[in-house]
Amino acid sequence: MVLPFMRLNMFNKRIKLFFLLLFLLFLPINILADTIRIAVASNFSHAIKDIAHRFEVQTGHKVILIFGSSGKHYAQIINGAPFELFFSADTIRPSLLEKKGLIQDNSRFTYAIGQVVLWSPNHSLIDKTAQILHKASFRYLAVANPKLAPYGKAAQQILTQQGLWTTLRLRMVRGENIGQTFQFVKSGNAELGFVAFSQIKSPDKKIKGSYWKPDQALYDPIQQQAVLLKNNDLARAFLKYIKQDEALNIIRAYGYRTP
Repeated sequence: MVLPFMRLNMFNKRIKLFFLLLFLLFLPINILADTIRIAVASNFSHAIKDIAHRFEVQTGHKVILIFGSSGKHYAQIINGAPFELFFSADTIRPSLLEKKGLIQDNSRFTYAIGQVVLWSPNHSLIDKTAQILHKASFRYLAVANPKLAPYGKAAQQILTQQGLWTTLRLRMVRGENIGQTFQFVKSGNAELGFVAFSQIKSPDKKIKGSYWKPDQALYDPIQQQAVLLKNNDLARAFLKYIKQDEALNIIRAYGYRTP
């Protein structure tokens, strides 16, 4: 004879079993969700955050972004840093990694072409010809380290072409990367500085302050290249996505040219 309280107990057990099976049914989705770690040049941070977010939404996988100078990332990679992908701000480091056999075959490609600007949060400080550089009516000029950051090298080339590199050296504050250089200017520690156009341009906001965009003939083209470091399916999928129109439109919207 099955008593009523026994029937109730059996019913409760079935309910618990149902929810347990339901939980287990969806559990593999989270277990199978992969993660990739991408070393990214600081100048590309805004664009790739947008791209990575859309990739995560579409795939359900996780993208971890590590920002820094291309030179520093290169040093970390040759010392075994656990990155699957490297988005450099130049062609030099990806080429060196390829020569050392540290990338997957035929994975090196140009994903963006950067543009340098002289920028200040002050709306009236910089005119269309950047005469302020010749007048030197400022205290500090922020420039990324030319030995570590391609945008710093470009700034050095521009100032050298203008005959100002030596003249302004004592007024310069050096950023380890273009991200730190931008912060020097944004915070007011330097009145103006050479930054990446992508750092002041975004798809939905008006550019704040004043800026001068130098003729690209004044500096070597900043071809930014990416490489696949490990034979990883998710990393390959991300590279495939970044070459598609949706990602390319994002890259252009943030102030880059594309190949």
